[in-house]
Amino acid sequence: MTKIESLGSVKRKAVNISPEELIKTEFIQSENNFPLVIKPNVKGVDLQNWAKNNGEFLKTELLQYGAILFRDFKVKSIEEFEQIIAAICQEAMEYRYRASPRTQVGGRIYTSTDYPAEQSIFPHNEHAYSPTFPLKIFFFCMSPAAEGGETPIGSCRKVFERIHPDIRDRFIQKKVMYMRNFGDGFGLPWQTVFQTTDKTKVEEYCKTNGIEIEWKAGDRLRTRQVGPAILKHPQTGEMVWFNHATFFHVSTLESTIRDSLLTNLPEEDLPTNTYYGDGSAIEPSVLAELRAAYQQEMVTFSWEKGDVLMLDNMLSIHARQPFVPPRKILVGMAEPYTPLSI
Repeated sequence: MTKIESLGSVKRKAVNISPEELIKTEFIQSENNFPLVIKPNVKGVDLQNWAKNNGEFLKTELLQYGAILFRDFKVKSIEEFEQIIAAICQEAMEYRYRASPRTQVGGRIYTSTDYPAEQSIFPHNEHAYSPTFPLKIFFFCMSPAAEGGETPIGSCRKVFERIHPDIRDRFIQKKVMYMRNFGDGFGLPWQTVFQTTDKTKVEEYCKTNGIEIEWKAGDRLRTRQVGPAILKHPQTGEMVWFNHATFFHVSTLESTIRDSLLTNLPEEDLPTNTYYGDGSAIEPSVLAELRAAYQQEMVTFSWEKGDVLMLDNMLSIHARQPFVPPRKILVGMAEPYTPLSI
């Protein structure tokens, strides 16, 4: 046997690369461990396959940090984005009992809130007003804005710490009342919110979920519901500030929008507003402290094409900065959760 022939019989040794070696982790800001950023450490790492094979690692990291930004994985399509969600959470969930305008772009993937580009969106947890909400929310940057359009995020743990214990105790005792009006020419119509034109189905949903309804003249609807301001995280067991008391309150709106609404509508007909659970007014000083607690914990980063952001919806809040179009940020939600306390 010649030397060349003998070489042909040598088997190539497989190179084993551990899951951890395929990626590297860092942070947007070195002084702030939020969010965790995961990038490929070698070329050609497929995010969907990697996520599917490293579910426990991602679960642990998400519970620790509350937010993970996947960057440089070259995610390109809506279908790929939905498959990544499915790899981590089995499947995306349908957007029901809505509070903001969105456009469904494929499967269970939606545009981020379709508010005018010049408007900002205040920090909030997704669906925190709802009896059932997603434990995870995903964002996908198909194309960043020409200017602005960031999605600031913040740690709910730090927000909770900033709120004075007396205020927390007051909300624990009284809870939060959400009042919403549909069909008055502002906000979403009830048909969009409940995804039906059948009033009976609306009434059934509200009865099941403890929501008081009042049909008004002209096919208009008013609802009131009382919910908790603080919930226990189902996996970590920690108490989390999780509500829309600040986000839905009329005083949180930008001044021009707020003034226009208050000029044209009596308080009881505003699209959304909040009170303590007994119907009493939330003090302006309390609302000011709550707004400050949210705003002081926001971390802002610039979107890059192909970015995927995963948030634990109970541990992280998100917002939106004004922008110069075009901008295409898509959203998928997963793991619907209904707390026993609601």
